Amino acid sequence: MSQELWTRVDEYWGTLFVPSDEALDAAQKASHDAGLPAISVAANQGKFLGLLAQIQGARRILEIGTLGGYSTIWLARALPPDGRVVTLELDPKHAEVARSNLEQAGVAARVEIRVGSALESLAALKAEGAAPFDFAFIDADKQNIPQYFEWALQLAKPGSVIVVDNVVRHGAVVDESSTDPNVLGVRRFNQLIANTRNVSATAIQTVGTKGHDGFALVRVLG
Repeated sequence: MSQELWTRVDEYWGTLFVPSDEALDAAQKASHDAGLPAISVAANQGKFLGLLAQIQGARRILEIGTLGGYSTIWLARALPPDGRVVTLELDPKHAEVARSNLEQAGVAARVEIRVGSALESLAALKAEGAAPFDFAFIDADKQNIPQYFEWALQLAKPGSVIVVDNVVRHGAVVDESSTDPNVLGVRRFNQLIANTRNVSATAIQTVGTKGHDGFALVRVLG
């Protein structure tokens, strides 16, 4: 197996199931032209997120890590007309690019972007008495994943679904001697969900255009 083959398989599926989309393609180009890092989800992964949100029947979605808004567009499209995405982004430049991309995609009215520290934004949502979220997607700095997950739990309700991206780290997650802050953050998160009683969770390895990685899927029980 090789990266070249993984990419070809993703492209094959993309041709069949995720045809070219003007708004999504434009969002990727705008993000690239603005110098944003090329770390957004792949097209088939974006559709997977949208399908999960639709299967969940989500009306309120929390996203931690907006970047250029590519995954945000997929999530916003999965909502009913009165649905809402609240997405959190640290970098004002990223948020500006995302706003433009969301506007171009015609979903800006369904999305609220909060700029600043995600931990502070999450605390503010809780303090404001925000209604529970049906679905959460965590795709931000890995060092703080445990804290993001704990906040997502506080902002969820029984039956809510939480997806956490990049939990395999090219296999480095199994390296107990790793000193990489990203790996350590993921390992703490994995142990946290293993020890959290009111959730049911699993994790799946993936390969594709983004290399060897994976995601955790968590359902809140109570």
